[in-house]
Amino acid sequence: MSVRELLVFPNPVNEKAARVVASGVVVLAGLTLATQWWWLAVVLAAGFALRVAGGPRFSPLGRLAVHVVAPRFGRPRWVPGPPKRFAQTVGLLTSSAAAVAALTFGATTVATVLLGVLVVFATLEAAVGFCAGCWAFGRLMRLGVIPEETCAACNDLTLRRPESERADATQPA
Repeated sequence: MSVRELLVFPNPVNEKAARVVASGVVVLAGLTLATQWWWLAVVLAAGFALRVAGGPRFSPLGRLAVHVVAPRFGRPRWVPGPPKRFAQTVGLLTSSAAAVAALTFGATTVATVLLGVLVVFATLEAAVGFCAGCWAFGRLMRLGVIPEETCAACNDLTLRRPESERADATQPA
């Protein structure tokens, strides 16, 4: 298996699993804020980095969400993968900046604000399914910053389900 094949982000993504991951982010970021144990921001950033690199494949939280917790919520709800990867990248940048601010520069106020923003947006994802990173991804596509071919499924709702389910949907009942 090549490195390129290893570092593939899933597409589509089960939104229920994404919401479970967001819940884990809320817990870890909230714990970091409550305890002021800034090394936890490094753990948070590492989790985001693992998910950006290969989706849930390398992330313990991602694997738990996909294989244990999300299946308990019933059938998957499929959404496009590229916006979710973009959202994970934003989380990586935010949590990394918080870790660097606190641990390198002692700027705990900056770190607190960054993790606070992360908690707000992860809570929106976890509680109501609003992915701010996905929303921003869509706006960037409309502005032409992100090429439309990056996410064909973002524009064609029929492509949001795995091919096996699309084939099943065309069969008579």
